[in-house]
Amino acid sequence: MAISIEELFRRGVASFQTGKLEDAERCFKKLLRQVPKHVAALNLLAIVLTELKKYKEAEPYLQSALNINSKSDVTFYNYGIILKALKRPSDALERFNQALSINSTVAETWNNRGTVLSDLRRYGEAIADFDRAILLNSNYADAYCNKGKSLFELKCHNEALEAYEEAIALKADLAEAWLGRGNVFADLKRYIEAFAAYDRALALKPDLADAWLGRGNVFGNRKQYDEAFAAYDKALALKPDSAEAWNGQGNCFVELKRYDEALTAYDKALELKRDSAEAWLGRGNAFCELKRHDEALTAYDTALALKPDLAEAWLGRGNVFGDLKRYNEAFAAYDKGLVLKPDLAAAWVGRGNVLYALTRHDEAVTAYDAAIAFKPDLAEPWFGRGNVFSELRNYDEALAAYDRALALSPDLTAAEGARLHAKMHLCDWSNFDTDSRHLISSIRNGVAAAVPFVLLPILSSPADQLKCARLHCAKSLSSSEKRTWRTEQHKHRRIRVAYLSADFREHPVSYLLANVFELHDRRNFETIAVSFGPDSPSEIRARLENSFDKFMDVKNQSDIDVAKLLRTLEVDIAVDLMGHTKDSRIAIFAHGAAPIQVTYLGYPGTMGGDFMDYLIADDIVIPAAHREYYAEKVIYLPYSYMPTDSAKRYISDRPFERAEMGLPPSGFVFCSFNNSYKLNPTIFDCWMRILKKVDGSVLWLSENNENATANLRKEARIRGVDPHRLVFAIRLPSSADHLARHRLASLFLDTSPYNAHTTASDALWAGLPVLTQIGETFAGRVAASLLHAIDLPELITQTQEEYEKRAIQLATNPVELVLLNKKLALNRVTTPLFNTELFTRHIEAAYSAMYERYQAELPADHMYVRR
Repeated sequence: MAISIEELFRRGVASFQTGKLEDAERCFKKLLRQVPKHVAALNLLAIVLTELKKYKEAEPYLQSALNINSKSDVTFYNYGIILKALKRPSDALERFNQALSINSTVAETWNNRGTVLSDLRRYGEAIADFDRAILLNSNYADAYCNKGKSLFELKCHNEALEAYEEAIALKADLAEAWLGRGNVFADLKRYIEAFAAYDRALALKPDLADAWLGRGNVFGNRKQYDEAFAAYDKALALKPDSAEAWNGQGNCFVELKRYDEALTAYDKALELKRDSAEAWLGRGNAFCELKRHDEALTAYDTALALKPDLAEAWLGRGNVFGDLKRYNEAFAAYDKGLVLKPDLAAAWVGRGNVLYALTRHDEAVTAYDAAIAFKPDLAEPWFGRGNVFSELRNYDEALAAYDRALALSPDLTAAEGARLHAKMHLCDWSNFDTDSRHLISSIRNGVAAAVPFVLLPILSSPADQLKCARLHCAKSLSSSEKRTWRTEQHKHRRIRVAYLSADFREHPVSYLLANVFELHDRRNFETIAVSFGPDSPSEIRARLENSFDKFMDVKNQSDIDVAKLLRTLEVDIAVDLMGHTKDSRIAIFAHGAAPIQVTYLGYPGTMGGDFMDYLIADDIVIPAAHREYYAEKVIYLPYSYMPTDSAKRYISDRPFERAEMGLPPSGFVFCSFNNSYKLNPTIFDCWMRILKKVDGSVLWLSENNENATANLRKEARIRGVDPHRLVFAIRLPSSADHLARHRLASLFLDTSPYNAHTTASDALWAGLPVLTQIGETFAGRVAASLLHAIDLPELITQTQEEYEKRAIQLATNPVELVLLNKKLALNRVTTPLFNTELFTRHIEAAYSAMYERYQAELPADHMYVRR
């Protein structure tokens, strides 16, 4: 028996009212097959399908209803609900506008239009709609709750909390309002209150995925990553399409430096929500940490295309440009971020880092201070302040800044080492042994706690220094900065050698090498200087510029661009003169600048990466048994690896008097013109014992900073030595005068474990004997290398006891010292150490051997240059 239209409609309505949605759907569809223009059935079927989340199926029925009756605000309203569910907010807004144009007295329409405006980030308009809904229905808890969400998005935290409180007062079991309160408290970092609110929401609605998401975010902010992952997993179990939960997991993985897992999580988020600006931001951050700069910029640009006011994406762009040394673009990006979000502390840190790199120290400190003002618990700006003050030799303020940084973030990269290095500059030896052991332990445990240079003056092994260098390379270089590039073999008439440095200026490396550059055989070698340091006008700078076939200033070019430039120039051998010293740019070599890459002179140790082929040394500084601690193959020069400038290393004729240097009129003068960071309690103990054994003697030291001077005098007093027996030499503007004043000293006492290097060479050139104790590491064997090359092995000791005994012997046996001085004077002009011409031929032989091996398609290997 056929069922009437009226009966089908009645049954459909009854099923809908009792929650039997599938039955209602069947009844209404059957009715509409018979009467397609039944407006009430069209509307009700659309509502049923909406309840069943069959949004796409519902839309045509509402469109049919509107074709029949375009004056129904209810139909427009229902249509708006469906379009909102279909994530078509602009279309939904149009339908709600049409509904309100017909009937503006329905609170639900105002409320839902407000939610769409909120989705469109038009939060002010949304709040006005929620207020209109509340005006029409003062008990409308959902409208108060939605108003709270929009106020929260505007960071109007107090007003948002008031709105949520109104909602809860009207409807205490409204879980979404408790969720909103939790989000506000989380944003305010009032985490205990946030957890309480989330817990209340979950007690009311255990399947509220967003509350688990909120808990995950709070745990992540508190660095409780295991708990965060557990909460995100709960959220995803309840709501598998929660892009936000995947994004949260990605953020945690970034914090844990598990970047591959982070990228996987962000990819999951983007599969669910391709327009998630936050996920693109996260990808950018992960790529930035991995130094995959092009991919990072693409991700940030995508995030900004989706959300132009995302300040953190501008921050990310600034960080990438900073890494690439494209400083103007970095400033522009940071400024964009700070216009959008003036309290974005990380952007102030980024600006500070760029200003520091540009040596605009006052501005850098101002930027770091701004970051601290906005986020006092952020370690990075304190670390930045420490670096600036260290650069300015204001080590006490640097130490205070490093202390604060480490208190906030004990594992902050390089901070532990920087702090100890600042203390060593101050000769502040409180807890020195403990601090040194802890730093070495951190390195051995895989923590990048120091830049490699910091390990040189503390008691560390070659294995420790290799581990530190490897950690630094892993932190500083991206996985994409691999030396995969290989050029075709170019056969040039002259071997093209490029020297790369930031120190083509008044710097020890340049003074040592200037004559070598001038003496290169231009028939067989073409030399190129690649400078990325300051262009400081000086006599040495002018001399250097005239000593190369080409002198190129590339300080404003990125690492990859410099590498490409050298490839274009078909450079055969690229020589790094900096190693792990300040302002070095090892990424140029990591990208592959030349088929043969060499590290030399600037840093006494291994680079620790796989991008350098050779390290130029000698068999004293790197015995064959130590090769395992060097990532490079060793090219052994005969005699010493250290060059000298025998042409223009002038010693003035100025007759210095003891009194003008603050020295007593009589008595033995020991001297050690080293930087204060090379001093340590062990060597100082030794020196004080020597002074006690040599009556009337004094120790002549460099005056590095006032605090170091005061601390050294204090340490002498503690050891029972009159502090006035320490005499401090001020810096002289003339290097020739500095060399000349060495004549007032009787014996140079070397430091360990980090020897005097250029300073020892200066002393020997000036005719002052140097007494050393040979160490275990490259840095601790340099003076021995110099003494071998000048044929004075009797000044090389093996133990501290022997060193101490020999110093006392020479100071108390004037005849022996006179004979030693005569031998030094003769050897100075007859042995290889100061024969720059001979040295240049030897280093050219090293380059030729490398070149011939490469042309023969043989891998790099250890090689000795013949005498």
